[in-house]
Amino acid sequence: MKNKHRKPIFLQPSEGRPYAMGSISALFKADGEETGDNYSISEWWLEPYSKGPGAHSHNEDDIFFVIEGVVHFLIDDLWKEAQKGSFVLVPGGITHDFENRGDTRAGILNFSVPGSFESNMPKIASWFEEHPPGNTKNS
Repeated sequence: MKNKHRKPIFLQPSEGRPYAMGSISALFKADGEETGDNYSISEWWLEPYSKGPGAHSHNEDDIFFVIEGVVHFLIDDLWKEAQKGSFVLVPGGITHDFENRGDTRAGILNFSVPGSFESNMPKIASWFEEHPPGNTKNS
């Protein structure tokens, strides 16, 4: 049965709800009410040599698709290089992180399943104001 309360979404490139976090930025495409709290879709962009959010885990599955550049992913205790077009599925409960070790901007499309993720973004963006992302050249 179709959900009559949900509406289609059509966004042009670079449209969505932006969140700046220093050398990291996120652009939310759909979340919460738009998906019936079933999933969240966002783009994450990392400037050259940007560390990511840090190793973490949560109950939701994280699905990543590299849309630009090369992104390194930590999955459990192993770092793996993911080039443009790579797909990564991190089941809930698994420790993970991502970073851009290259000299060009990199981007990933992220699906967080289930639920709403964007409601966390004001707190996450505020945390990054106080703790700017590190530089992979200094690691």
